[in-house]
Amino acid sequence: MARWQADVQTRLGSFELDVSLEGDAQPLAVAGPNGSGKTTLLRAIAGAVPVARAHVTIGKTVLESTEPGIHVPIERRRVGYVPQGYGLFPHLTVLENVEFGLTTGSDRSPAETRRTRALGMLTELDCQPLANRRVDRLSGGEQQRVALARALVLEPDLLLLDEPLAALDATRRRAVRHFLAERLRTFGRPSIIVTHDVRDVVALNANIVVLDEGRVVQQGSLASLQQAPANDFIAEFVGAG
Repeated sequence: MARWQADVQTRLGSFELDVSLEGDAQPLAVAGPNGSGKTTLLRAIAGAVPVARAHVTIGKTVLESTEPGIHVPIERRRVGYVPQGYGLFPHLTVLENVEFGLTTGSDRSPAETRRTRALGMLTELDCQPLANRRVDRLSGGEQQRVALARALVLEPDLLLLDEPLAALDATRRRAVRHFLAERLRTFGRPSIIVTHDVRDVVALNANIVVLDEGRVVQQGSLASLQQAPANDFIAEFVGAG
């Protein structure tokens, strides 16, 4: 079971993130008030923002370590990242977007293999009818599922999901939550999911880390946070009391 570690410090304007986390293949849910640093944390791990100090590893692979000056570029990290804005290419079709990651670096695959894998993932997420549509013709919920398909088709060493279910309606959210829970169970690799919904934590059997003002204020299992929440936000999030 692959272990991971992320010790990152970065400053964006007046905001400073200083977080040290580690885990294994059990999903980690990141929660916290707006502006607490959740998205910045994912972007720092992905290599999308400059860092003042960092040591990021997955298993024995070092992705970032400022002291010896190691910095693996974002496109070579084998990290699947689904941002809140989806990060899709508007000039490409849905199928081309999902295939894209399979055309670069060590993941380069023959054209027919790329198409088969991409269509298979779109089918699993009930998106195959969208395959030939441009993404700028999709709803927010459809774009969110396509972004998730693009990240999952790579079978990355680490999966980073920034509120991956937020744009879905209630019915679709339940279905995709169930799919994601099953996928992560068979995936067997680390995943970090930003969420505002404790139902995601339950479905994914995730541990929780709560951020506030760029720092970790509490972490542990859902049960442990429900027993002794560190503040009112956490009590409300986990349904304590």
